[in-house]
Amino acid sequence: MTIQVGDKIPSATLKQMTPEGPKDITTDELFRGKKVALFAVPGAFTPACSQRHLPGFVDKAADIKAKGVDEIVSAAVNDVFVMTAWGKEQRAEGKVRMLADGSGDFVRALGLDLDEGSGADAMLRAL
Repeated sequence: MTIQVGDKIPSATLKQMTPEGPKDITTDELFRGKKVALFAVPGAFTPACSQRHLPGFVDKAADIKAKGVDEIVSAAVNDVFVMTAWGKEQRAEGKVRMLADGSGDFVRALGLDLDEGSGADAMLRAL
């Protein structure tokens, strides 16, 4: 079941990079008492995500926060090192918090997971 408007964000643990290295952050910690604009992308460094999804949030971060949003968060099923590198490349530091859902637990809890199989499997099905 996909999460619906008004539903509580399910409990899950994500990873974030800190000056001390990778650290866990729970969704309970992340959302408790704050207004958070969360968007998730299929993957860091993918063309559509790098050209169309993340840049708008980075460019409009001040406008979004001016409307009462405490924090803007991007999540993807990548590891914390990839999310950190992508955030740096996209100049998201200080504007969008980059969180890793490397295990996919959060996306599954939201009911948003999709398994398309491996590229080889898809190619075999097409033959």
